[in-house]
Amino acid sequence: MSALATFVVIGAGQAAGRAVEAMRGEGFEGRIVLVGTEDHLPYERPPLSKQLLTGEYEPERTYLRDRAFYDEHGIELRLGTSALGIDREARTIDLSDGEALSYDKLLLTTGARVRRLSSPGSDLPGIYYLRDISDSLAIRTHFAEGASLVIVGGGYVGLEAAAAAASRGCHVTVLEMAPLIMNRVVAPDVSRFYEAVHRDQGVDIRTGAAVEGFAGGDRVEAVLCGDGVSIPADFVVVGVGIEAEATLAEAAGLPVDNGIVVDEYGRTEDPAIFAAGDVANHPNSLLGRRVRLESWQNAQNQAINTARTMCGRLEPYAEIPWFWSNQYDLNLQLVGLPETWDQLVVRGNMVDHKFSVFYLADGKVVAANGVNTPRDVRLARMFMEQNICPNPAALGDPDTPLKSLLAG
Repeated sequence: MSALATFVVIGAGQAAGRAVEAMRGEGFEGRIVLVGTEDHLPYERPPLSKQLLTGEYEPERTYLRDRAFYDEHGIELRLGTSALGIDREARTIDLSDGEALSYDKLLLTTGARVRRLSSPGSDLPGIYYLRDISDSLAIRTHFAEGASLVIVGGGYVGLEAAAAAASRGCHVTVLEMAPLIMNRVVAPDVSRFYEAVHRDQGVDIRTGAAVEGFAGGDRVEAVLCGDGVSIPADFVVVGVGIEAEATLAEAAGLPVDNGIVVDEYGRTEDPAIFAAGDVANHPNSLLGRRVRLESWQNAQNQAINTARTMCGRLEPYAEIPWFWSNQYDLNLQLVGLPETWDQLVVRGNMVDHKFSVFYLADGKVVAANGVNTPRDVRLARMFMEQNICPNPAALGDPDTPLKSLLAG
């Protein structure tokens, strides 16, 4: 690309931050403009429901780089600014400050937005969603010994918030509509293990619980359940999932289907527009299907790959998905996205809080969960990448080195 070209990145999160780094790393010498609605520098989101929420971190510790990095690399930051619309023919973006910003290539890293409740009372003060730094900081101001917190949703975010609040002395109740917590991402035995851990920490886990509404005057005072039970609450955190923030792309006429539709290089149907991160629906050759991934790994690596595409280096992006969740002293790692499996193999002992679960289909490892066993998860990824069919009995035997099964 010409040194006079302008690359614009909309969205100033982790994907955006890693993308602009990669553009300069590829030798792009043109203008780079990063547009983000928040006032913060690009940052990582995982600490928001962990270290930032507990007070172990302050916002600056979540930043990918300090401001000096962007200044030194000639990256213009338009923070606290929203993109209102894209004119694909003119190749301009209307910004909330009134400017029509021109681009030669545009990368959309608009991420995802939280799903919000519309039940009666859901707009009462004291009801929070956890998606950005300001949300995390607002929630943690309520952490106090004896404070009553009700969490709606028993997924990663809800359970991490529960662990953080319980560690600060709050009385925590988790309401999950499904029969099991983390229902979509782990096997039932792993779900029941985590439920028992939370109960041991004093957290009240209620599954099969439907929230009908919220009660209160000037602020929320109780959560109303479908069975007629009213649960007192000094504050509430709602974590019922996120959805792709593709409004800008859709308004511009780009194909959108559970996210912005891109190819394996991050390209949309418009040769000047690209997308990466939580918002991108992309083909994954390792999984054999299209996916939209909400993960730290994908936000970083897909963004880097797409930035390189914009600079002229074409390499298809495909990785085995990887996720993690920290709750109390437990590090849960997950690799793969299993749709179906016909056998589960447990390696280790749940009582020891150190075990792995392998999901097998037709003899192949299609996914794995590891609780405080990161090495097992790394090797599980290698089984998947190489389509290895390990012996199930050996796989579940802690005395059999996993690496030996990989070699075999």
